[in-house]
Amino acid sequence: MQSIQGKHGNGKSRTVGALLASAAMLLPPVRSACADAPPEQAVVSVRYLNYHDSQKGDTDATAGMSRDRIDVQALSLYGMAPIAGKWSIAATFTEDSVSGASPAYHGAGFPADSMSGASAEIRYAGDLSVTRYFSRGTLSAGASYSEESDYISRGCSLNGTWSTESRNTTLSFGTAYSSDTLFLNNPAVVASKKSDTPGRKRVLSGLLGVTQVLSQNDIMQLTVTYAHGEGYYSDPYKDPDERPGKRRMFTFMTRWNHHFDGPDGTARLSYRYYGDSFGIVAHTFGAEYVQPLPNGWEVTPMVRFYSQSAADFYVPTGDDPQARPSVPAEAEHYSADQRLSSFGAFSYGVRVARELGRSWTADVQYESYRQRSSWCISGDGDPGIPSFTFRSVQLGVTRKL
Repeated sequence: MQSIQGKHGNGKSRTVGALLASAAMLLPPVRSACADAPPEQAVVSVRYLNYHDSQKGDTDATAGMSRDRIDVQALSLYGMAPIAGKWSIAATFTEDSVSGASPAYHGAGFPADSMSGASAEIRYAGDLSVTRYFSRGTLSAGASYSEESDYISRGCSLNGTWSTESRNTTLSFGTAYSSDTLFLNNPAVVASKKSDTPGRKRVLSGLLGVTQVLSQNDIMQLTVTYAHGEGYYSDPYKDPDERPGKRRMFTFMTRWNHHFDGPDGTARLSYRYYGDSFGIVAHTFGAEYVQPLPNGWEVTPMVRFYSQSAADFYVPTGDDPQARPSVPAEAEHYSADQRLSSFGAFSYGVRVARELGRSWTADVQYESYRQRSSWCISGDGDPGIPSFTFRSVQLGVTRKL
C-alpha cells in the first residue's frame, strides 16, 4: 500500500506520482475471486508517459491565452517473477524528466528563476516487493525510494489478504511508513526563507478493506485508509505559504465491477471520499468500460469527476493573480497554493490494448483533464485562479516469460 500523502515541496513530482498511481487503481478481474493464487509466469513491461499542462494567461500580454507550465517525460520498467511456486518478487524503476514553471500567480514573492520547475529536473524512483502466497491469503513486504535534486523519499509497507473458504470474500489489510526530506538548495529561496535547514516529513498509514463476490457477474470492494503525518508540509517555493506541521487524512473508497455476458464487457464504477485535518473534503466519481474485441483487441473508455473544498487556511488569489495575496494579520497558517483551493475537474480518456501473440501485449492510453474553480460541488471556488488543463499519453509493452 502506497502512502496517500504526496510530495508538497515540489508540485511537479507530485503530479507525476498521481498520474502513475491512477493507473494501478483497478479492481481485480470480475471473474477472478482467487486473488491469492501465485503467478505462473514472469512478467516484464516498459511504459512511457508524456504529460503536458497549461493554464490561462494571467498577464495583459497573454490574456485569454494558454500559458504552458509543465512537461513530463517518464520511462518506467517493471518486472515480476514467481519463485518456488509460493513466492514472487516484483520491482519497478522510474525515471522522469520534468521541465516548466509554477503558475504565474505564485511568482510575486520570488524572482522568476527561483521558482520550482524553472529548469529541467530529473527524478529517479524505485520500489521492490516480495510476496508469499498461502492457500487462502497473501503477505507482501515492500520498500520504495525516490530522489531528485531537492527531495528524497523513503518508504516501506506490509500488506496482506485473507479469503474465506468459499473464496467469495477477501479481507485486505496493510500499513505503510514514509520519510521525506526536502532540501532548500536554491539560493533565492534560502535567502527569502532565511534558512537552509532541510524540511522533514513522516507519514504512517493503515488500510482495511473487503472484496465481496456478489454474483457470477458482480464484485464489490470497500476500502478505508487512515494516515497521520508530522513534519514539514509547507511549500518553500511559494509565497506566502505556512502550513500546519501535522495532517490527519481519512479515505473511503468503494468499487463495483459488473460483467455483461452478451458483449463480454465489464463496467467498473468507483467512488472515493477524502477528508483531512487541513479542512479539505474531496469526492471522486469514476467509470470505465472494458470491451474485448476480435483479434485480441481491447478498448476501455473512461471518465472521472473530482471536486474538493478549500483548506481552512487557503488565501484567495484575488482579482490580480500577479499581486501578493493578502494574508490576515492574525493568521497562523496560510497558503495561496491552488491545489488547496476549492475546485472541480473532469477527465476523460481511452485505453486501447492489443495482444501480439501468446506472450506480448501492447497498449496506448490517452487522458484529458479540465479543472475549473466554478465546478466544485462544495464551497465557493476562487475566481482568481485561471482554468487549468492537462493531457497525457501513455505507451506500454508487456511480455510474459
